[in-house]
Amino acid sequence: MPKPSNVLSHPAESADIAAFRAAVLDKLAYSFGKTPDVASLNDWYMATALALRDRIVARWLKTGQRPDAEGRKRVYYLSIEYLLGQLLFDALINMRLLNVARAALADLDVDIDQLRKLEPDAALGNGGLGRLAACYMDSMAALAVPAYGYGIRYENGLFVQQIRDGWQNELPERWLSLGNPWEFERTDTEYSICFGGSVEYVGDGHGNGTARGLWYPDERVLAVAYDTPIAGWRGRHVNTLRLWSARATTPVQLAAFNEGDLVGATAPRAQVEAISRVLYPSDATAAGQELRLRQEYFFTSASLQDITRRHLEQHGDLTSLPDHAAIQLNDTHPAIAVAELMRILVDEHEHAWDEAWRITKGTLSYTNHTLLPEALESWPVPLLNRLLPRHMQIIYLINKAHLDDASAKGFVEPGMLASISLIQEGHEKRVRMGHLAFVGSHRINGVSALHTDLMQKTVFRDLNRAAPGRIVNVTNGITFRRWLYEANPSLTALLVNTLGERVLDDPAELLRLKGFCDDAGFVEEYKAQRRRNKQALAGRIHQLTGVRVDPTALFDVQIKRIHEYKRQLLNILEAVAVYLAIRREPERSWVPRVKLFAGKAAASYERAKLIIKLAGDVGQVINNDPLVGDKLKVVFMPNYSVSLAQCIIPGSDLSEQISTAGMEASGTGNMKLALNGALTIGTLDGANIEIRNEVGADNIFIFGLTAEEIDDRRRAHFTGRQAASPRLMEAIKSIDDGVFSPDQPDRFKPIAQALLGYDHFMVAADFDAYWDAQRKVDLAFVQPGWWRSSILNTSRMGWFSSDRAIREYASEIWSVPVVES
Repeated sequence: MPKPSNVLSHPAESADIAAFRAAVLDKLAYSFGKTPDVASLNDWYMATALALRDRIVARWLKTGQRPDAEGRKRVYYLSIEYLLGQLLFDALINMRLLNVARAALADLDVDIDQLRKLEPDAALGNGGLGRLAACYMDSMAALAVPAYGYGIRYENGLFVQQIRDGWQNELPERWLSLGNPWEFERTDTEYSICFGGSVEYVGDGHGNGTARGLWYPDERVLAVAYDTPIAGWRGRHVNTLRLWSARATTPVQLAAFNEGDLVGATAPRAQVEAISRVLYPSDATAAGQELRLRQEYFFTSASLQDITRRHLEQHGDLTSLPDHAAIQLNDTHPAIAVAELMRILVDEHEHAWDEAWRITKGTLSYTNHTLLPEALESWPVPLLNRLLPRHMQIIYLINKAHLDDASAKGFVEPGMLASISLIQEGHEKRVRMGHLAFVGSHRINGVSALHTDLMQKTVFRDLNRAAPGRIVNVTNGITFRRWLYEANPSLTALLVNTLGERVLDDPAELLRLKGFCDDAGFVEEYKAQRRRNKQALAGRIHQLTGVRVDPTALFDVQIKRIHEYKRQLLNILEAVAVYLAIRREPERSWVPRVKLFAGKAAASYERAKLIIKLAGDVGQVINNDPLVGDKLKVVFMPNYSVSLAQCIIPGSDLSEQISTAGMEASGTGNMKLALNGALTIGTLDGANIEIRNEVGADNIFIFGLTAEEIDDRRRAHFTGRQAASPRLMEAIKSIDDGVFSPDQPDRFKPIAQALLGYDHFMVAADFDAYWDAQRKVDLAFVQPGWWRSSILNTSRMGWFSSDRAIREYASEIWSVPVVES
């Protein structure tokens, strides 16, 4: 078998190697003033990245000009999160230069794999939302869809998670501390973002229906652009990720400085620049709410000003904006775009209200990612009125027209009108941002078949009745360039050797792998690459946690944000039950298992942090019990990131997708793990349903209540005690009694009591079904059929490519062409 990297790059010709080597040396000398004998590894990394960036920029400048010259429609993707991960290997693979760079650096006695370890993850997001945005940026470039991604250049991304004595501690994440070689600061591209003040309503003055207002803000912030080129597969097209950084209009108050008030002189600057200082904060406090709203409006306003400026320069007026721009709102964070675009059209360009509304709806579309009420943003009216007074006026006008339209269609019941109103009445009036995004968009999409169906039946049921036909489904996808080719080069090499290089361009080619499921030689090679990946993962586990695990054990993996609905607690409970069973029968033939957890809890989410502590404490007891040995290990890997996921996923045997049915919109971790051959144990939730449809019911372990059954139990106020079997009661009692927290026996009593009380997340209700499904996993893992199922999972994942998802967005929502491979 060739070296895995060979299939991900063109052959390394001597002239190409020499040219790249010379480019790196030039960057080392002229950008950093270093000679090879004194250069640090970080100098080599930066020089290599800059040399590669030059290659990308040449294509970036060329492809970036095509849409303007050809009058093509552009896509603008607005997302408050982008989890890009490390970019060096991503760009080398997409540009087909990995072998060239490896050989060039080897000539200089530099190991490119060591440089890779130096690159920080750009953790500009919490999890799936940001990683999805990164996948979509990759696929839009791969399919030559002209696109800009817009977001915030957080100076500190999602916190570094340190596990100290089992507890999560949050440390600042400083991904920019050593510089960022991929970005270009655009000091000539800045926009003024306004907050507060007052509004003078002037109407139209011309009898043309323009509800114009003059906004006199009392605060201005500058948004400065930083551009990162995003190279598509084989380098054929390069798009732009434009992130905004907040700057004060007056960095230093000179009067205060001259009077000796050094702190006061820079305090206003610090307050302004907090907008892009840290990934958006908890909205549990009034201050956190205000900062988050500032962040959302800051990047949305800057992006819309940039989009409209570009359109005006090319087309002269904004009337044709829907014909040349498709703006996708990734969740509710940029939903204020509906009011902001109306403000720009009506107040700044004096379009008539109805015409502005046509332009706005024709340009905007909205992706909903959640049915959780707490995640569907709403803002207190007083807060919006204080920070964005003109937008509050516009929202009231939009709402009046919206309710009048509904009434004209016969929807006059007060309950119906209250349900669809943009303003939620009650003790505190709030603006429903999901409703605003729905009303102001021509298309609203869910992210899996189940999620879209539930969206129409629950959160947007009445809006869908009042304005039918807008909701469509686009199931999420993942970029195979990152999650197969880069994350698992040994499997990629095997696939290319077996199916041909075409599989790198067209994921549908994976379907042909089915013909090799029973080929003994192929199965042995498939097993061999998994063994190597598991050995590498075992080494990483020991490096990060000090726990030694058996690479031949079943690697049972749950890697995702820590949240009660994702039910890490169900997984931990099953580990406790298995542990107690092993202690009763230590001589029984147990299937060795490593339960691996990774993920971050929101800094203010105390229950999630307690679940992390419980996982750690359970692991401490189990991992050090001589009766258990290697039969069971429980490990929590700290500081989950894109790069850590790329290590974990290729070595995983079992993918835990066990969220409460009806609460996970889609998931993408389920797709990444299945693509790499892990079998899924999961509920009928999110994209698990579509994965089951693709791989077949015999190649996935489905258990638990359906979304409808869970709704029935919630209405009946179901308690865990009603479902608690002897096995579950024993596990809960051991937690409640302090078996895993002898230093503080009451530590986990709140968890135990919640499990037996109102079981909102149906942990107790699903426990026995989960236990039974896990025993089926044990039986299957030791049978040859496991490998057939694993190969079939890889074979059937082609449909879950983000290229397929982008094709659907392009045809059903954006009306833009794509370039087929």
